[in-house]
Amino acid sequence: ATLLLSRCLLKMVKENIVEPEDILRFCCNGLQGSTSPPRAWDPGEQEETPGAMASPSPTRNPTEVQMSQMVLPCHTNHRGELSTGQLLKWIDTAACLSAERHAGCPCVTASMDDIYFEHTISVGQVVNIKAKVNRAFNSSMEVGIQVSYEDLCSGKHCSICKAYATFVAQGPSGSKVKLKPLTPQTEEEKIEHSIAAERRRMRLVHKDTLKDLLTRSPRETAELETRDGSVAVPAEKTRVESVELVLPPHANHQGNTFGGQIMAWMENVATIAASRLCHAHPTLRAIEMFHFHGPSQVGDRLVLKAIVNNAFKNSMEVGVCAEAYGQEMSVSRRHINSAFMTFVVLDQEGRPRTLPMVAPEPGEGERRYREASARKKIRLDRKYVVSCKQTEVPLSVPWDQSNKVYLSYNNVSALKTLVAKANWALAGEKEKVRMYTLEEDKFLSFRMEMSVCIAASRAFSLLSDLRRRHEWDSHYASAELVQQVDNDDMIYHVVSQTLSNENKPQDFVILASRRKPCSKGDPYVVAFRSVTLPTHPASSNFTRGETLCSGFCIWPESEEMSKVAYYNQATPVYLNYVTTNVAGLSSNFCATFEACEKFLLKNKDELIVRL
Repeated sequence: ATLLLSRCLLKMVKENIVEPEDILRFCCNGLQGSTSPPRAWDPGEQEETPGAMASPSPTRNPTEVQMSQMVLPCHTNHRGELSTGQLLKWIDTAACLSAERHAGCPCVTASMDDIYFEHTISVGQVVNIKAKVNRAFNSSMEVGIQVSYEDLCSGKHCSICKAYATFVAQGPSGSKVKLKPLTPQTEEEKIEHSIAAERRRMRLVHKDTLKDLLTRSPRETAELETRDGSVAVPAEKTRVESVELVLPPHANHQGNTFGGQIMAWMENVATIAASRLCHAHPTLRAIEMFHFHGPSQVGDRLVLKAIVNNAFKNSMEVGVCAEAYGQEMSVSRRHINSAFMTFVVLDQEGRPRTLPMVAPEPGEGERRYREASARKKIRLDRKYVVSCKQTEVPLSVPWDQSNKVYLSYNNVSALKTLVAKANWALAGEKEKVRMYTLEEDKFLSFRMEMSVCIAASRAFSLLSDLRRRHEWDSHYASAELVQQVDNDDMIYHVVSQTLSNENKPQDFVILASRRKPCSKGDPYVVAFRSVTLPTHPASSNFTRGETLCSGFCIWPESEEMSKVAYYNQATPVYLNYVTTNVAGLSSNFCATFEACEKFLLKNKDELIVRL
């Protein structure tokens, strides 16, 4: 049979039915178990690579890295659960590989955003990590990481955490490298790419937010009684100090101490400190946003210190820092990293136990105690406003100084998310104005769009001032600026001409957040959402209205030409009004947008004089 097959193949080659390469490919596939016979090759076809060697899908992000790790006993703690330190190593490795795919050169971890661990992972389960670059800035880039676990026996998959890390590309001798821009392809990638600029902005003001909250918060004395009436535990009793010698296995491929290894060592000493307070085995629930301040190398000694800063009813914050020095007798130490970790102690049913209180030491201990309370407030704000899906956030969130950064982030990111949606459908066109709609599960959104002969920066300045909106929008009676938060965020009290079902005019308290382009191709953004202010409660003279997500995006088309688009995610109150326009039974939307164009053209030269 083998001889007969050989003669047939030789004849097919002589008669040019197949190429010799096809014979070789057939033989190789046969060794792998393939039984497909060779066939004539069509020059128009692309050669396929079988099995695991197949190239990625054309739509797959080229920076995407996938890692799967089986949880072995050596990776776990005393409960047979994956050590969080080990998980941090894997997360940092996958994120670094993704960053280096884009940069084409070595990259180092600069920072990591908040990480909330939703579940623990047991021996025998598989950890799946997916990392990809969301956006590249000048020399830094944001990498998004998704972590889930897989139970091979039941087939169950479950999300563990989502994280965002910032990496910096490094050239020879540690010099910074200018990164090429990243072009997002899918709807999800476009959303992440757009919102990455907002997350970067939030990181830069994180320290200022904490300082501002501490300045305005009253100084409180630590309570001396625990919740069960006994004396509070002195914080000093939870202090831990440990030293590690950085060996070659602890270094990355650049010779620096691996960032994931440093995080694992920090998690270890933090766990010990938490255990000394509760005399039990704690579970890490969250890691606060942190930054690496500098590198360390093989041969360095890393000193890791941890202490419980504050204990709340069901959770405690542990502060931990890492310092490095090069020689045993060295006096000066380099600050590598500081982090704040939140632990809980679970009972047999998996519910958080009540914890003993902490008595801080005078001076520095009291400062850490107060800062821990402030960080908890900020952490809750950030998780409540930033981490939630748009549909899970109430329309009018109370605004105050401590959450202003996160409400501004939510305001702008919600609009950018709406802009990046892929399923916009053209509903109508009248002269230069085009109307699009987007139908989702709970919302009907619309977009009005036109090109205007005005510079984008001038249109941005005019449309971001709500006090002038009544000049072109007949629905606005007045808009009063009630608080100038900063240069980019303002709060207005708006009175509408529209009467409610109670036959009273409507009023709104609106946060207006504006953003200039972060890089070439980005639009100017003006986002609006409702908030509540103690100084402007609902009045009996008006019916208080709310707006969920609306605003303008302005793209420069040339120096004197811009594409202006208005977006609105309609709330149920306005649904009838929106559908009437979408169905063509009213032209009010188009008329209002045409009035907007006339307003821009009329005032563009006036703006030049004022500037």
